[in-house]
Amino acid sequence: MHPRRGLAYFRNDLEGHETLFAEPRDMIVAWDAKEFPSALHLVEQAQRAGRWLAGYISYEAGYLLDPALRDFLPPDRKSPLLCFGVFDGPADPASLESGAASDESPPFIAEPRATWTAAQYHRRFDRLHRHLREGDCYQANLTFPVEARWGGEPLALFHSLMERQPVRYGAFIDLDGPVVLSRSPELFFEVSDDRWIDALPMKGTAPRGQTPEEDEAQRTFLRNDPKNQAENRMIVDLLRNDISRISEVGTLDVPELFLVETYPTVHQMVSRVHARLLEGIGFRDMLGALFPCGSITGAPKISAMKILRALEDTPRDVYCGAIGWIAPAGRMRFSVAIRTISLFPEGRAVFNVGGGVVFDSTAEGEYAECLLKGRFATGEKPASI
Repeated sequence: MHPRRGLAYFRNDLEGHETLFAEPRDMIVAWDAKEFPSALHLVEQAQRAGRWLAGYISYEAGYLLDPALRDFLPPDRKSPLLCFGVFDGPADPASLESGAASDESPPFIAEPRATWTAAQYHRRFDRLHRHLREGDCYQANLTFPVEARWGGEPLALFHSLMERQPVRYGAFIDLDGPVVLSRSPELFFEVSDDRWIDALPMKGTAPRGQTPEEDEAQRTFLRNDPKNQAENRMIVDLLRNDISRISEVGTLDVPELFLVETYPTVHQMVSRVHARLLEGIGFRDMLGALFPCGSITGAPKISAMKILRALEDTPRDVYCGAIGWIAPAGRMRFSVAIRTISLFPEGRAVFNVGGGVVFDSTAEGEYAECLLKGRFATGEKPASI
């Protein structure tokens, strides 16, 4: 494994904006449930002391933020529940260039292999669909891991992924646990200095067309498709409810609904939820109300998370958690950790894929969509075992 860089690098490829944090003065890391509350306290304490923080919260931290979920925390996690570097401020992103260019062996991710066969997915889908029929949940985001090999310098690998698929919320985190390469197109939440919070839930997918005409037809279909609209609206309503717990009465709004954004392999439906935070709301309060993001759990959130915990046989770890940074004055930005690869020693890479299942979903269609989403890592659909 390469030596630790101590980096948290964020890049909006579409606008060419980048933010780098390097050489942390301290690390805040929680690997188990006992460490988690004090780690959250240390994050807020560092922010009040005028420090910047950057890193991630793993999906499984969500089990510790609600008493109804604490007993569901899986034991065999491969990533910290929380991992933040403490920094004096952003660094010059130009310092990254030499590190990416000096690598002698070309970086690669190869041989992606879905860990669930179509038949295994179908069996879990059927169990989930029974919960939908019985009213236990209205939507749930069923996911599974893809295993692959990786090699080369991790930062150079991140740059190669950036060239293949530009996104708004790219992130490279090399602090503790696995090295994290995220090509997320989805904002979880962003808070301004004057306490306005925005969330951009992304739910609803269509493949790119082979010709310009077919591509535009796919965009039009997605924009007007009742199933995708209903799926998106469920998550918008969930996030409206979550944000209402920490926002001022009368400020909650949905200024954008059912927009379609286009990426190299898929079209995605996006909406926007906007509100002003209550005075005194801190990072712990925001996580308690919002985490994990509803677009990667389901609705109702607690019920969906319990159902998914029984269906998914491995932890999600960083995938479906949140990656971002916190400024001293209260500004912060976190993406949803989808299209996210964890690099482990001995050349092992893991990235998950998934999709929202609703009553009229089909196992064949959802499994195919999962494999389509997996193309972000190598340009190819993962092989099905």
